[in-house]
Amino acid sequence: MNVEELKNKPLWQMTGEEFLSLQQSVLSKEQASRTATDAPDFTSNPKYVYGLKGISQLFDCSISTANRIKNSGIIDKATKQIGRKIIVDSEYALELINRKNGGRR
Repeated sequence: MNVEELKNKPLWQMTGEEFLSLQQSVLSKEQASRTATDAPDFTSNPKYVYGLKGISQLFDCSISTANRIKNSGIIDKATKQIGRKIIVDSEYALELINRKNGGRR
């Protein structure tokens, strides 16, 4: 069966194979319509995070640990604080936190 016939067929009358082939054809058309110029997905790693809650989500830690990281000065170059508002460049903060600066002796 072609795709047009499957689109007109009720779902309850389709076999599993027909349904999967219809789904694959729709997904392949959708992927073909996407181009490299589409905006990247920033939901998993946004450019900026805000506040201690944002820092804790970025580093996957508690808010008290995020406060210790901020106060330690490790991510100071990636952090701007205006009054109570804290803005952190997440990519640069992750880069700074992964650098090896000495350690225990």
